[in-house]
Amino acid sequence: MKTLFSRSLPFALLLLAGNALAQSTPAQSLPDWDKLTPQQREALIAPVRERWNSDPEQRPRMLEHAQRWKEMSPEQRRQARKGMRRFEHMNPQQREEARVLFEQMKKLSPEQRKELREDWRRMTPEQRRTWVEKHAPKGPTSPPIR
Repeated sequence: MKTLFSRSLPFALLLLAGNALAQSTPAQSLPDWDKLTPQQREALIAPVRERWNSDPEQRPRMLEHAQRWKEMSPEQRRQARKGMRRFEHMNPQQREEARVLFEQMKKLSPEQRKELREDWRRMTPEQRRTWVEKHAPKGPTSPPIR
């Protein structure tokens, strides 16, 4: 299953590596990419390289995500990061609900999405579980965000 959350995962890893680097150096003093040292570039790229090499089956998905990220506006990227942070703090059941909801929302018109959000808010936890089971994709899904 392709989600906005997982589409941005390689870049989230880059951001995390960048955060570690930035925490030791004030943001204003960090140079443009072309002026980074080889060690700084390596620190930023290593997590993506490791993931690329460790899971060859995910390479097309990773490349698609990178291309999609590049096409996003700054506001879309901000929203994606916000969604990733929310997703990271969800328990497994909430994550599964989010995945299924996202897949269903992609298929709906804006009015239908609004209606589903309203219905979802009114559902009990048991009704939500039933809804998720009914609408969950039958085939393999994307791996969870690590």
